[in-house]
Amino acid sequence: MAEKRDVEGETKNGNLPMSKKLATENMPFRCYLGYDSHEDVTFEVAKYSMEKYSSVPIQVIPLKRKELRKQGVYKRAQDPKQSTEFTYCRFFVPFLNNYKGWALFADDDFLWLGDIAELLDQVDDKYAMMCVQHDYAPTESVKLAGRPQSSYPRKNWSSMVLYNCGHPANANLTLDMINAGTGSFLHRFSWITDDALIGSIDYEWNFLVDWYKPYAEKRMPKAVHYTEGGPWFPDYRHTDYAEVWFEHMREYEATLEVPRQLCPYERFSEKGTKLLEGYTNSDEPWTWADEE
Repeated sequence: MAEKRDVEGETKNGNLPMSKKLATENMPFRCYLGYDSHEDVTFEVAKYSMEKYSSVPIQVIPLKRKELRKQGVYKRAQDPKQSTEFTYCRFFVPFLNNYKGWALFADDDFLWLGDIAELLDQVDDKYAMMCVQHDYAPTESVKLAGRPQSSYPRKNWSSMVLYNCGHPANANLTLDMINAGTGSFLHRFSWITDDALIGSIDYEWNFLVDWYKPYAEKRMPKAVHYTEGGPWFPDYRHTDYAEVWFEHMREYEATLEVPRQLCPYERFSEKGTKLLEGYTNSDEPWTWADEE
């Protein structure tokens, strides 16, 4: 049975929960989120929702490939199999955290509906990392805006990871390894040779839309992951948990001093789906030809 906590968050025996140790006012817990310039709103809604429900101080940091490249950190050439700009950026988290403490990575296409403190309370220092260990095998060969979909062991394990950045096993995750390693090697966490060092988290913290069956009644996942394509894509506008994503999008938009425009992916449709109305570029569809 879990120990009861008082209003200050301390357990009855006086020990602070992990979330209070990992996230303080002087040192907020670092949450690195993937960032893709084609879907800025996706990152912003993920950030907004994470901050909205967190009861502990957090610092949300976008992982932008362009900036990492300018800093001389990211040196990889474009991989034809990668579906986002941040496909490989996630593996720099221990380095960016100076190989110290714990830090979170998550894809940008998440909607956070749970208090991240509950996730941090599961942290166990015996692990080099912790993640949801999906048994996931996609049936489609493409996803998102027509990008390639690859299937491999441990698929989507790397889409949300709690890194124990200072664990000896992660010392192997060097810049040279990240910039030269294959996608299969990195996404399978192959630098960790002992599987017992990878801790497990319940799938409600990385709830794969269209893979897991929606919860009954009013129960909601702690973190919804629109891995095949989220409601910001016109063709996925009615996917599971789309309505709650749009609710948070509208809340985020209400915080803006200047109205935003639709991102490229919000203007991409293979089915001729009508774009969202009310934006200055609502009548301007986007395709990959525009990228070129």
